[in-house]
Amino acid sequence: MRGKNWDIFCTVVDNFGDIGVCWRLARQLAAEHNMQVRLWVDDLYSLHRFCPEIQVSSEEQAQRGVLVRHWVTPFPRSEIADVVIEAFACELPDSYLAAMAESPRKPVWINLEYLSAQDWVGNCHGLPSPHPSLPLTKYFFFPGFVEKSGGLLREARLVQRRDACRAEPAAGWHGLGLPPSGPEETSVSMFCYENPALPELLDAWAAGEVRVRCLIPEGKALIQTAAHLGHPPFQVGVSFQRGNLTLYALPFLSQDDYDRLLWLCDLNFVRGEDSFVRAQWAAQPMVWHIYSQQDAAHIAKLDAFLALYCETLPAPASLACRDFWMAWNRGEGATVAAAWQAFWRIQPDLKIHAAHWSRQLCGQADLAQQLVRFSENLL
Repeated sequence: MRGKNWDIFCTVVDNFGDIGVCWRLARQLAAEHNMQVRLWVDDLYSLHRFCPEIQVSSEEQAQRGVLVRHWVTPFPRSEIADVVIEAFACELPDSYLAAMAESPRKPVWINLEYLSAQDWVGNCHGLPSPHPSLPLTKYFFFPGFVEKSGGLLREARLVQRRDACRAEPAAGWHGLGLPPSGPEETSVSMFCYENPALPELLDAWAAGEVRVRCLIPEGKALIQTAAHLGHPPFQVGVSFQRGNLTLYALPFLSQDDYDRLLWLCDLNFVRGEDSFVRAQWAAQPMVWHIYSQQDAAHIAKLDAFLALYCETLPAPASLACRDFWMAWNRGEGATVAAAWQAFWRIQPDLKIHAAHWSRQLCGQADLAQQLVRFSENLL
């Protein structure tokens, strides 16, 4: 049967978002759609960080129903798949591209684009792009939040697993190696890029009236927090209290454990694309740290999402949410600290809104399902 063999190509640039998305997609295609999936990745160590069973020295290995291949140069001779996913414009190896062109049965070639809420995405989603010199056509596939987009990654029964975890929070916290939240304590997960506003926000929490428990997985936010605290050494496995703020330094989490952390926390700071989408399925208030681009191009993307996300919020809540998110993404420490109080006051509104937003998104077909349908129509 045609359409059963899929190749996903992924290069790791400087963060975990690209490979995180590709690994989730590969697993879902294999588990839920019975596809034979090869994931070609140039940096196995990055994949190993959130999938510890990955052997970084292995050129080829089967993990969780996916054949993981190390993308090396020169690229090895390989049979062409029925569907070829070029993730985030990573550019296919020249030899593989040439073999695609020579194949009597051309594969479906899809460029899986970055997630965006900008209006033009709906008009570009699914458009063909003929190769300038080879008998091949590439199709642009845009994930998104509206019906005219390709949807979001969402595994079957994800919502049910989330709700089951929340039904027994003590067990969930225990599974993460953490005590349950204390009385009147707000649990906050912190996953962000390096941000000049982070130290001032931590100080505001410490001096504030709300008891905040901030959970920081290993990464840039943990390094920055440790530098801000100075002493004692703040590292994985250590907790530290200052005023009304208690900090926990967590190890780098697997994708499944990170999902549980998002489900259990009252507020989630997330970054990039993968954790951003997972926070929306967590259906809890969130703050997004978008990947910074030259000439502040990312601010336009952030504003496009906020326009969509805040559309049904009451005007005061919408304003407070926008002000805090924008100050956080611009790294404006003093503004973030000042905006926190207004943002904190709208948490009840945001909690109701987050649950509604998540249910609304569940009305769309998920990204993997849409990719399968799209490729079947072309085949």
